[in-house]
Amino acid sequence: MTTRVSPTALITGAGRGIGAATARHLAGQGYRLCLNFRQRSEPAEALCRELTELGSEVLLVQADVSLEADVERLFREVDDRFGGLTALVNNVGIVQTQMRVEDMSAERLNRMFTTNVTSAFLCCREAVRRMSTRHGGPGGAIVNVSSAAARLGSPNEYVDYAASKAAMDALTRGLAIEVAEEGIRVNTVRPGIIDTEIHADGGEPDRIRRVEKGVPMKRGGRPEEVTASIAWLLSDDAGYVSGAFLDVAGGR
Repeated sequence: MTTRVSPTALITGAGRGIGAATARHLAGQGYRLCLNFRQRSEPAEALCRELTELGSEVLLVQADVSLEADVERLFREVDDRFGGLTALVNNVGIVQTQMRVEDMSAERLNRMFTTNVTSAFLCCREAVRRMSTRHGGPGGAIVNVSSAAARLGSPNEYVDYAASKAAMDALTRGLAIEVAEEGIRVNTVRPGIIDTEIHADGGEPDRIRRVEKGVPMKRGGRPEEVTASIAWLLSDDAGYVSGAFLDVAGGR
């Protein structure tokens, strides 16, 4: 009788918001988890304790996934603890102070694209090296957390953020085709206005109250309303879904 090995997921930016909610959802489905965070250790450590106390097997790793050396170390730690992985959620992402394009500096743009785009490429690279049947892997699934802003452009606020998420969408499409024959599915979830701390990072903590009137459903979303979509795309139920974009944006 063979013993079924639990699926293993790596979630970047897992300390708060959609990342933390995704960790709770996947833990409830029996995943072994690697939770990545960059700076804010306290919420990440609290989440790790919470899930461990509920019986989940959890690895917590500090790493700046915009840095190649940190990404390589992160995946080595996953290898050492779990022997590989079957799921990757590229969730890490930042916004910066709301600003028009005419006022953006190269420093700001470089930080935005390095954090939001380079990190996703590097993590996908390492995941493919482990998952691909071409390299002797078992296959797997990747979900990139993009944004409805990739379609809408976010004028007068976050055009750089929107552009970085559009780049992530292109990564999803191209990589999905590239590895389709190698047992790896790659998809994107595009959240809309979700009630998380990211709005405070942009300088407007109550932004959701201002913009929700433009959402057809007339409200912002909850992180938990995004995580179910991520979990489905990772699951065998989505076994014939790759290169897809699932908008979780209240009709926006």
